[in-house]
Amino acid sequence: MVLPSFTVPPRLLRTALLAVCTATGLFAAPPSVASPERPQPYRMSTRLTTGWEFYRSDLGGVWEALRSNALALDLPRWEAVALPHCVNASDAVDPDVPYYQGPAWYRTHLAIDNPYVSGRTLLHFEGAGQRSDVWIGDRHVGRHEDGYGEFTLDITDAVAAWKASKAFAAAHPDYHTPPGRVPLAVRTDNTRDLESIPSNLSDFNLYGGLYRHVNLVYVPAVSLDHVHVTPERQSDGSWRVGIKVRFRSASAPASAATQSTPVAPVASVDLRVQVLDPRGATVVDRHDTVPASGDWTDLPALTLKNGDLWSPSSPSLYRLHLTANTPGGESEIRERFGLRWFEFIRHGPFHLNGTRLLLRGTHRHEDHAGVAAAMTDAMMEEEMRLMKAMGANFIRLGHYPQSRRILELCDELGLLVWEEIPWCRGGLGGERFQRQARDSLARMIDQHHNHPSVIIWGLGNENDWPGDFSEFDQAKIRTFMRELHDLSHRLDPHRKTAIRRCDFCKDIVDVYSPSIWAGWYRGQFVEYRDVSEREMKKVNHFLHVEWGGDSHAGRHAEDPYAPLRDLSKAGAADERGLAFMRLGGNSRASKDGDWSETYICDLVDWHLKEQETMPWLTGTAMWPFKDFSTPLRFHNPVPFMNQKGAVERDLTPKEVFYVYQSYWTTQPMLHIYGHSWPVRWGRAGEKRWVKVYSNCAEAELFLNGQSLGTRRRVSSDFPAAGLRWEVPFVDGPNQLRAIGRAADGSVVTDEIALRYETRRWGAPARLELREVARSGDRIRVQASLVDANGVICLDSRAFVRFGHAGDGRLRDNLGTAKGSRFVQLATGAAEIDVFLPRGTALVSISSEGIPTAWLRLEQPASTSTP
Repeated sequence: MVLPSFTVPPRLLRTALLAVCTATGLFAAPPSVASPERPQPYRMSTRLTTGWEFYRSDLGGVWEALRSNALALDLPRWEAVALPHCVNASDAVDPDVPYYQGPAWYRTHLAIDNPYVSGRTLLHFEGAGQRSDVWIGDRHVGRHEDGYGEFTLDITDAVAAWKASKAFAAAHPDYHTPPGRVPLAVRTDNTRDLESIPSNLSDFNLYGGLYRHVNLVYVPAVSLDHVHVTPERQSDGSWRVGIKVRFRSASAPASAATQSTPVAPVASVDLRVQVLDPRGATVVDRHDTVPASGDWTDLPALTLKNGDLWSPSSPSLYRLHLTANTPGGESEIRERFGLRWFEFIRHGPFHLNGTRLLLRGTHRHEDHAGVAAAMTDAMMEEEMRLMKAMGANFIRLGHYPQSRRILELCDELGLLVWEEIPWCRGGLGGERFQRQARDSLARMIDQHHNHPSVIIWGLGNENDWPGDFSEFDQAKIRTFMRELHDLSHRLDPHRKTAIRRCDFCKDIVDVYSPSIWAGWYRGQFVEYRDVSEREMKKVNHFLHVEWGGDSHAGRHAEDPYAPLRDLSKAGAADERGLAFMRLGGNSRASKDGDWSETYICDLVDWHLKEQETMPWLTGTAMWPFKDFSTPLRFHNPVPFMNQKGAVERDLTPKEVFYVYQSYWTTQPMLHIYGHSWPVRWGRAGEKRWVKVYSNCAEAELFLNGQSLGTRRRVSSDFPAAGLRWEVPFVDGPNQLRAIGRAADGSVVTDEIALRYETRRWGAPARLELREVARSGDRIRVQASLVDANGVICLDSRAFVRFGHAGDGRLRDNLGTAKGSRFVQLATGAAEIDVFLPRGTALVSISSEGIPTAWLRLEQPASTSTP
């Protein structure tokens, strides 16, 4: 017995979803607002994307990265790669080996052609993990310890010295470099290091590699380095916009060989200041004379009257253009800012621009199927737009500063931000540890100061979790937390500080989130409201981040509460000890439940309907938006994956995505639960519940063309806000269709096909394997576990392993339910894709105690690519 396949390719599904959201206006820009111009920190900058080589191990020194492989036969083979690139793109979710933590090397050759007389040549790294050393030729030009912050190195002198060196080429005839090029080598290192944050006890991978962009930059000898924009609302409703700048300036030349023209000291420069409103009209255009100082210089403040406010529903962005006219040439920075003010009411809600806004939030890790941390800009934009399509207006970037493009997208799409430093778990280390935390906070505030989306600087996560050091001193942790809090307010007095889950520090920060996992790590989800209100009263400003639960995509249950009959109310909802590991301890859904999408949809549904009626609530953030990889979750249905996402690691929406949409979005939507549930089961004539998630005023359900009646949506009517029907499926194929009617008269529809199974299954007897879809050089195969009579064991949660021999390969190590070679069954089945351009492949499926099954695949010649 095999399952019918109703598979829709993930990218096609996401594309269709985003197209609907765009067509219905969810992504439309505010009226008369021009397309947002992206910030430009440098006038002349080139991304170094191609032409790189990579080696995943250590070398004896930089010379081994320079010398020719053709002559140095003892060296390993280098691999051609493009940036961004992550060392752990594949092994982070390999079920059979731990992910690599150690050194890796990258090398390329630069064509340097700086157009500025006496200009400076820079390398701008947008992030590299976790520690980086950089060489031009054999000259070390810099080291950076922080896997998540940007850093810039001036390589001018090193480049000039390399070009001037005749002795090196003469002494090393085995070294070959393209004419006119300069060798660049970078060593990254994510080796375990207790004195470096974040802790390896953190529930995410500490990735290695050049996983963000690297840019080659040319600037004049004196150039703009950075700008901070600080809008402040005045009592009359106008806005005072403070601007301060700092410059990068060259010192006297190190030697005659390094610069062709001496650099005369520059005391001051003419600075043109232009401000464009959200429609592109120039509202300020003036010239200031400012000192060319490496320290911050305040410019005369600007005044904007009747400004366009930034908000999640209308993310209006102003543009600031600064042009410095220096003796060596023009230097330019293009930045953006927004006008908004916010307030956390004591023991009360959150206000944005004077009006209550319920924060409907989520979380994000820098992690994606097939590339790990090395997400392209297109991937980031697809993810953030899908997040917005779900209805989110708030995001916590956990648990480290993320790519500049993510912050830009938050500004553009209207997502308020809590961003935090990577002090996560493990305890408190020594001076190097603490210096890195301070530097990370200062760097994060400096680099992301201008984003109107940012309202909170996070100082840490789960700092009550010991383990890295023999000493765990709460008093010392409190002292250091206070130091970070004070530093944050000195650097940026206009934003709040926050931490999550460290009760003995909750009085230090401005905003606090306790651990509340009602219905997952403790108790029942019906306790959520009472626990939250009790915790809210303990602090001045409560914001609940991290809640929800895991679901294995494609797993469904007719009765998800069957294994939880004895689960009692706990009177608390926090995660304790090693509860996340599904081992020992109290009875809880995370350990004893079925990890079905069915249960998680109910849990989320309950939380959301409660949040609508909690007038004191600032808001919440579900954990997380997307499934992500973690070394601590080896026991999960998809090994090494945290599966609490509303979408899978490749952005394929789970059923719960539409539960959020039904509460958080205003554009009419409707979704029948069970698009990934092809076989339902029960006795003949027995009625089964069908739920429809929609924000429409009413919905009507049809079974096999016959109406089952219309229901009105009432959000307090749990589950599915009253949009549920008891359905008398017929044995065999069934067709469900739903029609939603919104209050404005618009109509939306959805439909699914399924088979109703009335036969009871016995003990698992054999595995069956078949091809279910073919597109070009990709073939999808499906495995199902059946009993002796061929009835599929729909409640089985056995682990199965796909194998492959012959041509092609499995598309595995993606960290998704359909992209893992070792995975738990979901409703009795598992699927995986085979990449087979040509030839013959044998695919196997095995499970402990069950005979292995085989499938032969044939493919004629193809010109497709993986």
